[in-house]
Amino acid sequence: MKSNITLIGMPGAGKSTVGIILAKNMTFGYIDTDILIQINQQKSLQQIIDESDHWNLRHIEEKEILKLNIQKQVIATGGSVPYSQKAMALLHDISQIVFLKVSIEELKRRIHNYETRGIAKAPGQTFMELFEERQKLYEKYAEITIECDALNQDEIAESIQKKLNLNQ
Repeated sequence: MKSNITLIGMPGAGKSTVGIILAKNMTFGYIDTDILIQINQQKSLQQIIDESDHWNLRHIEEKEILKLNIQKQVIATGGSVPYSQKAMALLHDISQIVFLKVSIEELKRRIHNYETRGIAKAPGQTFMELFEERQKLYEKYAEITIECDALNQDEIAESIQKKLNLNQ
């Protein structure tokens, strides 16, 4: 079995919170790639976008992921990680990739700062356009998909653990 677990999904899907719970439950370490970027760049994601563009943020994200050399970690990725084939190939090699699937309606309830959250999106791109574009990518790379709308964060973590055990 691969020694890490990678969580992918839209901003607001719960990757960071579920990742911490899952890491705690499985006695794994926890890595949030958005936080790695912020530490190494000494800037927020939104500052990176404001000072350059969303392409630069995606490039930085790819570089950070390609540096990973880890074992027994839960990795919460930024929502734009599936745009990088190189990053996804590495994550696939070192981890089980879990897609936290959340409906657009639920995401809209959760996210109120779309324009200032540091989301790597094209200028003027609506949340619906971004959602539709990314869903295809998440589905392409997912080894496990968890339907999250009706579950709380603990239930999502539990569901991931059950599916991982079935895949062993």
